[in-house]
Amino acid sequence: MMPRWKGKGSQAKANADPMSKIVSQLQSSLIQSETRGLLSSCSVLVEVDAELADLLNRSCFGRPRITVQEDKQWFQLDMEEAFYLCFSLKCLKVIGEDGYIKSNEELWDYLKSKKPVFPVSYKVYSHLRHKNWVVRSGLQYGVDFVAYRHHPALVHSEYAVLALSEGDNDLNGRLRVWSDVHCTVRLCGSVAKTLLTVIVNSNNQGANCPSCLEHYTVEERTITRWNPERSREDQTGPKDGTKKIVKDWCNHMTSPCTSQSTKHNDLAGTVKDKG
Repeated sequence: MMPRWKGKGSQAKANADPMSKIVSQLQSSLIQSETRGLLSSCSVLVEVDAELADLLNRSCFGRPRITVQEDKQWFQLDMEEAFYLCFSLKCLKVIGEDGYIKSNEELWDYLKSKKPVFPVSYKVYSHLRHKNWVVRSGLQYGVDFVAYRHHPALVHSEYAVLALSEGDNDLNGRLRVWSDVHCTVRLCGSVAKTLLTVIVNSNNQGANCPSCLEHYTVEERTITRWNPERSREDQTGPKDGTKKIVKDWCNHMTSPCTSQSTKHNDLAGTVKDKG
């Protein structure tokens, strides 16, 4: 599926101002200002000035929150966003309810207590962010995240993302039966998105501390529905009535990025579809 840009000139604007550059500017600004975030249940609140507010908006971290204090601006960060700024970019400190700055390990334990699947969801979030995709919540589409090629004001999201874990210990419990697969794929198709599953393998490293993430590996799979009538018209359908529905997603990345903790395999599966 090709990117769907919003209006003329949107692609040119995105190319002239790459997301990697904007995130780097945000990182530098947060470090220089020694910004602190306030831990509030399942999110982190950050008080910012006009410059930081602009950078957070452009880099798509958090959402602005309106308060009665007109002279102050606040942003609310999701758990994955806050930990990414703290742990991966090392540009934000989070203050707990006791008034003390939390270490990465303390914040990790706290977020796990609020969201048991946090290690998996964060690995998926950071994996996509490292590739310069904009990652936002996908709750309105029944998935974990949606991935944008650039700012949502310039382009529609291309992928609906499910964060899954390898083996029988998958806490999400998604896509276990074919009916779930069909429902999810049809929903994604109706909103012009491709279903992307990112499967995280902990390699028996557990999740006791954030350093375990270095040993996690991920596999990316896109799942699409085969339309037999369209395939017959285009004469592109396989003769045996089956079609590969899973393909490696790495080739579609705008900014490919690999690391020792990331494993990319060309995975393919087949499914018979009677239409």
